[in-house]
Amino acid sequence: MPGEVEPFNPSGTEVPEAVSAPLELLQPASPAAAVPAPVTATERISSIDVLRGVALLGILLMNILTWALPEAAYWNPRVAGGHTGINLAAWYTQYVLFDGKMRAIFSLVFGASVFLLISRLEQQGAGLRAADIYYRRLMWLMVFGIAHAYLIWHGDILYPYALIGLILFPLRVLRPRTLFIIAGVQLVLLTGMSVGRGFHLRSVREKALAADAAEKRKVKLTDEQKEAQKQWKEILKEAQPPPEELKKETDAWRGNYLQVFQRRAKIVSGWHSMPFYIPFFWDMMSFMLIGIGLLKLRVLHAERSWRFYGVTAGAGYALGVTLNAISGWLWIRSNFDLMTGPFTSAPYQIGRVPVALAHVAVVMMLVKGGALRWLTSRLAAVGQMAFSNYIATSLICGFLFYGYGLGMFGKFERYQVYAIVPAIWTLNLLVSSIWLKHFRFGPLEWCWRSLVYWKRQPMWLTREKRFAQTTVAAAG
Repeated sequence: MPGEVEPFNPSGTEVPEAVSAPLELLQPASPAAAVPAPVTATERISSIDVLRGVALLGILLMNILTWALPEAAYWNPRVAGGHTGINLAAWYTQYVLFDGKMRAIFSLVFGASVFLLISRLEQQGAGLRAADIYYRRLMWLMVFGIAHAYLIWHGDILYPYALIGLILFPLRVLRPRTLFIIAGVQLVLLTGMSVGRGFHLRSVREKALAADAAEKRKVKLTDEQKEAQKQWKEILKEAQPPPEELKKETDAWRGNYLQVFQRRAKIVSGWHSMPFYIPFFWDMMSFMLIGIGLLKLRVLHAERSWRFYGVTAGAGYALGVTLNAISGWLWIRSNFDLMTGPFTSAPYQIGRVPVALAHVAVVMMLVKGGALRWLTSRLAAVGQMAFSNYIATSLICGFLFYGYGLGMFGKFERYQVYAIVPAIWTLNLLVSSIWLKHFRFGPLEWCWRSLVYWKRQPMWLTREKRFAQTTVAAAG
């Protein structure tokens, strides 16, 4: 790290995401050296690697539930997995401290990486090729995302990231304040939509109940009443599935690969056919913009003062945890009532921002102070191989829970599912650290870069070191 913190780089390798050095360290390239190329080891920012690694591992706390339990159980523990005792405590802890916060950090780092990639290419003198390379990266990421979603896991985030990235290019030039305002407006609108959904659910239920009453009186229903009944049944089916629907879902995920693929394809095609302006994309885009703004303010370089990070962490946890704790408690108190959920979860967006920023501040302080280097160095390796680790985790979880593997879908309680997470984390940490002692990139990072630059990238780290030593000797 420039400034106050000496960088650590346990493997001397390159970052798999678009991460480069602070702008003032990037000297204009000479004409002979102005050929765009992947980021080099000297252009790395270790604090961003660590932060990405933390986010990638943290996301598993939420994602693993979508592999292990019926979809509706994610928000409503009464559906499956247990809703009392330790299971309720697990749900509550996840909701208050991690749900949405890890995705926020991952999106934040993606936005920062977008800015760093383009800035580095422009400093290299790439000119218009900077945009060409940037959009080629996104298009290949979109291809990987589509393949991941259909073939491996329906909860893929690569496709929406690539789609949102298409409009980030011109926004990168905005001032941090402007970026924060745009993000804030998006988050406020998301909050308003949550409340609006609550009123919509109430309206649909009232119309459906009135239609049911009219039907009992042998009154002919209007098309509007029939539609209300249909909508309400679909809402209940999704939020509070009856036993037969849960069995149908369980049988599908425990089936052979073709059966799993068919169910997954139905879900993915629904998501991918939705318009770009749906709130689902605002959720991620808002934090990408925040990430660009924080990078410009050098918050993500671990260079701000101890006081800055300390106040951010303290205030963030005080405000965010309090809001989330109250929201979660009200939801539990309502017995996870469908009509109450949209209102009790209204502070969700407001609460997740300060908690996510507090998490970021803690990571920055660890890097800044050089604390727990045995852990942060391995987290950096996970972050450097984020793409490969992300897909590898999907393959592992698919094997554990789907029918073409061990078929453990729906067989665990919520707290038991979380007991699996540390084992996967340990695997990510160990394999990533070992791999990057021998190779420049993770396997998928290497493939991605080779496709983007349409040139096979050097992979073996030992060969590069020998070449560097030979060059230095010849120059001497």
